Amino acid sequence: MAQENKNNLNISINDEVAKGTYSNLAVITHSPAEFILDFAQALPGREGAVVRQRIMMAPIHAKRLAMALNDNLRKYEETFGHIEEPHGPNDAIPYNILPQGKA
Repeated sequence: MAQENKNNLNISINDEVAKGTYSNLAVITHSPAEFILDFAQALPGREGAVVRQRIMMAPIHAKRLAMALNDNLRKYEETFGHIEEPHGPNDAIPYNILPQGKA
């Protein structure tokens, strides 16, 4: 399966990767040379979480990812409405993105 993005870069994806991996927890660490994003899954009734994917990238690519994610969130909210964040204990999401600082 191939996809074409706006930069005319031909991107391919195999069937196994196309299935995706669910994550409800992300841990982000960094060093002077790289950012490490650990995408994990925490399940109710189980202690801890299991890292499902680790992505490592250069700082410039992490910045570009953050900009692209912000742009896509803006477009999503323009189309589907504002994404509400939890406010009370009954609305709390038990696992969210945890910035960890320097590696």
